[in-house]
Amino acid sequence: MEGYRTIQAPAQDEFIEKKSRFIGHIAPVRSEEEAVAFIGEIRARHREATHNVYAYILRENQLSRFSDDGEPQGTAGRPVLEVVQREGLVDVAVVVTRYFGGVLLGAGGLVRAYAQGAKAAVDAAQVLNMQPAAVLELDMGYDFYGKATYILPGHQVQTLDTDFAEGVRLRLLCKKARLDALTRELTELSSGTVFPLILEEKFAHFPEGDR
Repeated sequence: MEGYRTIQAPAQDEFIEKKSRFIGHIAPVRSEEEAVAFIGEIRARHREATHNVYAYILRENQLSRFSDDGEPQGTAGRPVLEVVQREGLVDVAVVVTRYFGGVLLGAGGLVRAYAQGAKAAVDAAQVLNMQPAAVLELDMGYDFYGKATYILPGHQVQTLDTDFAEGVRLRLLCKKARLDALTRELTELSSGTVFPLILEEKFAHFPEGDR
């Protein structure tokens, strides 16, 4: 199970090229239905625009689609798609809106402008590096709690919840790549009495400094 790159939330940016206004929009999407809904939302918001060019890439079935939306074939949708691919993003939809300013850009100018619009949208978004992870439950006595909290940061584990009762119960988020090492150290330090129970496997974002 490999990780992937996506974005956290919708974002946009814009620029003017030879009097034409280009607005790059990007949003996270999990399905083709969500991608189509986002494209429809942007089209509705910019009904007066000359073109609303789009591209999207989904992890599911490795699906990708693009549209020139009336621009000359190959000058708009594909350049937008290629930017998304080059950035290594999936589960995203990008729409580049153009308000024509009266000056023709030519095929090369259109390719550059739509690619710039897509890149502007990507640069405005927060990119997430999603990695295979596991949600863990850890039960221990108070005598071991101090040791556990000392070693967890070394495995880049995030604490999601702590419950203090007769003993201590931790709910943790751990990279799958670190799980074996964490389990081994906990087991050795506790003489086999403390070990993580996997509650869920998922993808999660970890801060860059935690690689």
